[in-house]
Amino acid sequence: MCPRPYQLGRRQAAAEETRARIIAAARELLTAKGGLAGFTVDAVAREAGVARMTVYYQFGSRMGLLEALFDTLASHRGAGQLVTAIHRPDPLAGLAEFIEALGRFWSSDRPLVRRLQGLAAIDPDFEQVWQAREALRRQGLQALAERIAQTHGQPGPGTIDEAVDILYALVAFETFDSIAGTTRPYEQVAPVIYRLALTALGLGATGDAPRLAHPRR
Repeated sequence: MCPRPYQLGRRQAAAEETRARIIAAARELLTAKGGLAGFTVDAVAREAGVARMTVYYQFGSRMGLLEALFDTLASHRGAGQLVTAIHRPDPLAGLAEFIEALGRFWSSDRPLVRRLQGLAAIDPDFEQVWQAREALRRQGLQALAERIAQTHGQPGPGTIDEAVDILYALVAFETFDSIAGTTRPYEQVAPVIYRLALTALGLGATGDAPRLAHPRR
């Protein structure tokens, strides 16, 4: 006899709650003092109050857990808005929204992003995870730059790739983190990046970013 639907629902809810608790434990360990050194599957299991095998059952490996942590952060902080931005009818408005969305993502949990970036620098496996997601960011910028060139005539022929390289550097976490410092919220940083992006595209930096609807938090 098949389990009743409500039993399946309760099991699924319990599994999702356990998964969320493990991800939260991973975040706590990574952002704690000496986080990278103390980040092990055993430590995460202890922090989450589950068996070691439960972590493996949910995520398959330490790397799977890191991927889930990164993607959970992205999904909760509006990464889906990047796709919307790319397809905006006005590509300059799309670029402004793209920069704003990335700024909100980078600013949502800066200590965690710093640790994940540091991990990517020393762990070849996680570097692949990080670079795969960075490649998507570059693809979005490439699409926007090509559309801007079609509608505004800049960047000129043969300069789009160079412009994309500069845009890619401008919207990187390091750039946002440096400009934000300890006091500026992303709402103040994103317009600065947008003006720099206009210059990189050969469009000057005289205008402000197009006004967008206030994003969901």
